[in-house]
Amino acid sequence: MSTPSDAAIPESALAKAITAFVRDTETDLLFNHSSRVYRFGALAGVRQGLRFDRELLYAGAMFHDVGLMPDHSSADGRFEVDGANAARDFLKAHGVPEADVYTVWTAIALHTTPGIPVHMHPVVALVTAGVEMDVLGLTYDQYSDAERATVVSAFPRTLDFKEDIIQAFYDGIRHKPDTTFGNVKADVIADKEPAFRKGNFCSVIRASRWPGGTHATGCGCGQHD
Repeated sequence: MSTPSDAAIPESALAKAITAFVRDTETDLLFNHSSRVYRFGALAGVRQGLRFDRELLYAGAMFHDVGLMPDHSSADGRFEVDGANAARDFLKAHGVPEADVYTVWTAIALHTTPGIPVHMHPVVALVTAGVEMDVLGLTYDQYSDAERATVVSAFPRTLDFKEDIIQAFYDGIRHKPDTTFGNVKADVIADKEPAFRKGNFCSVIRASRWPGGTHATGCGCGQHD
């Protein structure tokens, strides 16, 4: 099955530069994953009748996991923001207008935040749609057998992709577990480190310097035994 032209990878100079940069930056696992994210996101956009810029969607999809790589990982920032910043710097260097750069930045920064991107700019929505399909399989049945086979044939999944991608997430964030507070990547740390204790939103409220409030034993606020 051929890919519809309005969902194909762009053949522009910018898209080719993005491909070269990400191929040189990411592992084969993440490069192929990111490429599938674009294809699944673009197919979703076509199916939904959305008007989207393929170059911007390609940039968002391809850069969305760059923040997992050591050369682009900050010491204490969320990996999503690291990837968004890498994309911003790359696109600015290639003369992309500020508004478009911001759209891509937002798409990458929000791609692990369920329930919000779907209501935003098509590029923002479709990067998350591609991620949710390739990693979580949330919309698996919305794609035909032929569509899935075509995408995976072009950009293969490893034999144990489910565990491989979890490991890749862990390898990219294990040095800064505090950045997973309040987001899905806390589950990755907890999966690999059984002793890991997730941050607790209610505990942060109770432990604040504001007066008042009650504390129960074991609430995790750190203000009592």
